[in-house]
Amino acid sequence: MTSSTSLASQFFDLAPVKRLERWLNAMPHPSTVVEIASTHVAAAHWSAAGRHLESHAIELLPPGAVMASPVDTNVVQPDAVRSVLRKVLNRVPAHGSPLALLIPDPVVRVFILPFDTLPRRADEALSLLRWRLKKSVPFDVDETVVSWMRQSSRVGALEVVTAVARQRIIKEYEELLQPLGATAGVVLSSTLAVLPLLGDAGSTLLVRISGKTLATVIVSAGNLCVYRSTEMSSDPATLDPQAMLDEIFPAVAYFQDTFGSAPDRTLIAGFGPREEVFRRALSAELKCPIATLSESDKAHELDSNAKDLIHQDLDALVGWMLNGGS
Repeated sequence: MTSSTSLASQFFDLAPVKRLERWLNAMPHPSTVVEIASTHVAAAHWSAAGRHLESHAIELLPPGAVMASPVDTNVVQPDAVRSVLRKVLNRVPAHGSPLALLIPDPVVRVFILPFDTLPRRADEALSLLRWRLKKSVPFDVDETVVSWMRQSSRVGALEVVTAVARQRIIKEYEELLQPLGATAGVVLSSTLAVLPLLGDAGSTLLVRISGKTLATVIVSAGNLCVYRSTEMSSDPATLDPQAMLDEIFPAVAYFQDTFGSAPDRTLIAGFGPREEVFRRALSAELKCPIATLSESDKAHELDSNAKDLIHQDLDALVGWMLNGGS
């Protein structure tokens, strides 16, 4: 998702698979990436010529400083967040160039919409998409930023993957950077940034939690098939594994009914010290291999520094680099 000043006029044609690669690779790709989550601020600077991690930093946020929401104020304590952001950027300087800004998943709503046709002109496509989204988003679609990509459904019909966010909320995050001499060239939700780590073989279910937000994603055969983002009752430290299973079952059932098979594999991320608890719960219910995101085929291709970031649940910073951010 490009910055709010230009998002509505640009089209990214998201990179576990080839079509998703075209969406993400159509964006600018700053070498410096910053993630503002509900729990922390993190940043990484990747080499201009490859996948080498030149610097990175992470600082925890005070509880309640960022309250992720698609509708309400997100940056509840701007001075506190900016202070933490300043510490991070002192260790990972943006070098005066626009950076990639990753924001919490709840801010960006993702839809997979069927269409008979979609105009090629961006302004005409945007008007049609906003009309389709009018009853699906909890805010005025005329004050949104929108990006989209075309893909073919299982039966060859047109689908449009659409990412939409309230412009006022995107600006809250962008405005944190301005007093620090930094600007956002790209704004993207963290799970969308992670998708390149899924690889491009077969179908993959991603179960990823950040704070209390659980993302359930399935990609298959070049398509984004399922995308759900749900606020859970607690973070992974106390979350009941059954609550996680209850959330992902509808997504898996939909995929099985629509595509005639279960996902080939499941990757999990963000569960911290209780990772094995959630892994066992998934293994008992799903008839496919369960692995952590750090064990994915794509992760095995990375150097040790990048792998360490994934182990620290900073997977979005690594995924951005694989999008072309290096």
